[in-house]
Amino acid sequence: MSDPQDETATPDVMQAIAIPAAQAPGAGDQEESITQPAKLLRIASMVRELLEQTRQASLDEPGRKRLADIYQRAVGELSEVLSPDLREELGALAPPVEGVPTEAELRVAQAQLVGWLEGLFHGIQAAMFAQQAAAQAQFQELQRRGLMAQNPTPGQGDDQSPDGRRAGQYL
Repeated sequence: MSDPQDETATPDVMQAIAIPAAQAPGAGDQEESITQPAKLLRIASMVRELLEQTRQASLDEPGRKRLADIYQRAVGELSEVLSPDLREELGALAPPVEGVPTEAELRVAQAQLVGWLEGLFHGIQAAMFAQQAAAQAQFQELQRRGLMAQNPTPGQGDDQSPDGRRAGQYL
């Protein structure tokens, strides 16, 4: 039996979100993690907005070049906050944009990146939901054990006073 005090408490603000290898199919012995979730969210919001803007406007060559530079920088910044396995996955799904891309190439690259980020967010949500469900089950088990310890079945260690009344927890 483990002591409830030995269990790791969940902080109010998480610096990294790890998905244990046992929960991630095919992950091997590595852990997927994000070291700076706020930075990830800011970059994801920016990339999504850029994708919306490129859908609505026609870009000239300098605009496409600038957008390609922003895209490359965003991918680089994202790589910094990801674990090595997620970094490798991002590198495979968001290859570098060479030269001055066409509008269609930019849209595809940005849509691919936004889709990957949304999948990452869904994975984080699923992992958090699984952790919450496991913590709830553990809490219910501890609560059940605690209630059973406080209310033993009749005949097991009846603490009765000499006058026949049951002794309580208080004086």
